[in-house]
Amino acid sequence: MSEVSICQKEYVKGMNRRKKVIHFARFFLLAAFLLLWETAARREWIDSFIFSSPGRILTTFYQMIQDGSILEHIGVTLAETLVSFGLVVLVGIAAAVLLWMFPSVSKVLEPYLVVLNSLPKSALAPLLIVWLGANVRTIILAGMSVAIFGTIMNLYTCFTEVSPEKEKLIYTLGGKKKETLFKVVLPGTIPNMLSIMKVNIGLCLVGVIIGEFIGARKGLGYLIIYGSQVLHLAGFLQCRISWKGKREPVDFRGEMWYAFFSIGRVFVLEKEVFYV
Repeated sequence: MSEVSICQKEYVKGMNRRKKVIHFARFFLLAAFLLLWETAARREWIDSFIFSSPGRILTTFYQMIQDGSILEHIGVTLAETLVSFGLVVLVGIAAAVLLWMFPSVSKVLEPYLVVLNSLPKSALAPLLIVWLGANVRTIILAGMSVAIFGTIMNLYTCFTEVSPEKEKLIYTLGGKKKETLFKVVLPGTIPNMLSIMKVNIGLCLVGVIIGEFIGARKGLGYLIIYGSQVLHLAGFLQCRISWKGKREPVDFRGEMWYAFFSIGRVFVLEKEVFYV
């Protein structure tokens, strides 16, 4: 027993050391990047007007928090993203349940869902603005349009892949579709639902930003597009916000705060000229 206990302790210590090394490596990479960026800007290896520097970003962000010019817009974008995300979750689960309960309907609608999901959402946003007007509801709908169709298809696929043996057991015991849904299908797909939601929170944010680009008077998207139009830094903005389609979210709180911090940082870079 003592030998097993010692092995266990060594294993735990090894795992803890590995976690510490990983955390240190992450912090070191970030610090090295920021230091290199600051040094390059100060020594004029890069154009500090275009690329800015960490020091100037922090100073400007602090000034913008003090005068309240960014907090209101962050709140607007956050509210629109959360509303669109909540609606995507509710509508997506309800639609997927209906398709699972009526297989014939799912076979009829499947090609239409595939086509709608493949539409370029950035091209759909201007049509929504024209059809529904430039208002908060349209922006929320633009946020939903990015994620809703993929959510329905993914959830329906998860529902159909639940263990058939468990479903047969429910039917053998006299259960119906309702019992199968609540006893087997929904509980068995909770991990998949959470994974889909983690992706959707980022997609809804992208959709909201796209809607704010086109028809908003408040929000981070409005501030970003306004800064790019005034300062002619569209290429810079594009490379700064392209991270959204490339990162894999971890959790809801981390996803939201990382997203808003990154987009807020882009706007800080754009607005720096007004404080210099």
